[in-house]
Amino acid sequence: MSKISKRPSVVMPTLQEDRVISAAAKADPDAQPLTPKQLKSMVPMLALRGRPKSESPKQLVSVRYSPEVLAFFKSTGEGWQSRMDGVLRNYVTRHSRRA
Repeated sequence: MSKISKRPSVVMPTLQEDRVISAAAKADPDAQPLTPKQLKSMVPMLALRGRPKSESPKQLVSVRYSPEVLAFFKSTGEGWQSRMDGVLRNYVTRHSRRA
C-alpha cells in the first residue's frame, strides 16, 4: 500500500512573499489588523456553540402518565412538555406554602 498522504501539502510563503502579503493587507482600509484589545476579547468558536448552560439544569427521569393526561398535553401542540413542567411547578409552589 502506498504511503502517499491524502492531505494537500501546505507551502509556506518565503519571507519576501510574506512581507508583500502583509504590506498589501495593511494597505487595505477594509482589512485592518485587529487591535490587542480586540484580540484579547476573542472567544474560540467552540465556546459559543449550543445553548448557554442553565444555572438549574433539568433532570432526565422516566415517568408513567395516564393516556388521558398525555393526550391532553400533547393536544396543546409543540412545547407540551414545558407546559406540563409548568403545571407541576405551580402545584409544588402552591403546596409548599401550606407546609
